[in-house]
Amino acid sequence: MPQSPEEMAAAMLANMKEKSGKTIEAWLKIVAKTKLAKHREILNHLKSEHGVTYGYASLIATKALDSGEPPATGGDLVDAQYSGAKSELRPIYEALIEAVQRFGKDVDISPKKSYVSLRRNKQFGIIQASTKTRIDVGINCKGAKPTKRLEVSGSFNGMVSHRVRVNNKDDIDKELIDWLKQAYADS
Repeated sequence: MPQSPEEMAAAMLANMKEKSGKTIEAWLKIVAKTKLAKHREILNHLKSEHGVTYGYASLIATKALDSGEPPATGGDLVDAQYSGAKSELRPIYEALIEAVQRFGKDVDISPKKSYVSLRRNKQFGIIQASTKTRIDVGINCKGAKPTKRLEVSGSFNGMVSHRVRVNNKDDIDKELIDWLKQAYADS
């Protein structure tokens, strides 16, 4: 079974005709005729007009918009998140990652465009540079009663149940690490 995103994309491309009715080349011609230029527009068009499932529509949209440039790597994504006004947050991010990696060899740190996903069997947390002075740590600790510090995530991110605001390295204390460790253990 494919493990990496590249392996998953390759498997989807191999199954494209069987699962969607057309080859990737045929889909790219259809997309080119639409003159749509945004990923979401292409994805929505493929889903609504052609009945393509979300995953395949997203892959087709990605391929259609591929500039020929190599895709961003995890390091590139993290560098982008902690650049400019948010660059002073990078040491806090690094300290959080170092702490989380101590949980076990099965911790998967997966950078996304605007945050870094912390996974084991499933996502147990996220790290996001939310402002130029604060990182938000999202934690999946369902059932935990909110405290002044452990807030319900609310509109922050629907993929986690709680959030902790981190303004400096001193905020990375035993309490925060224990919440993350429990979420890791439950994932």
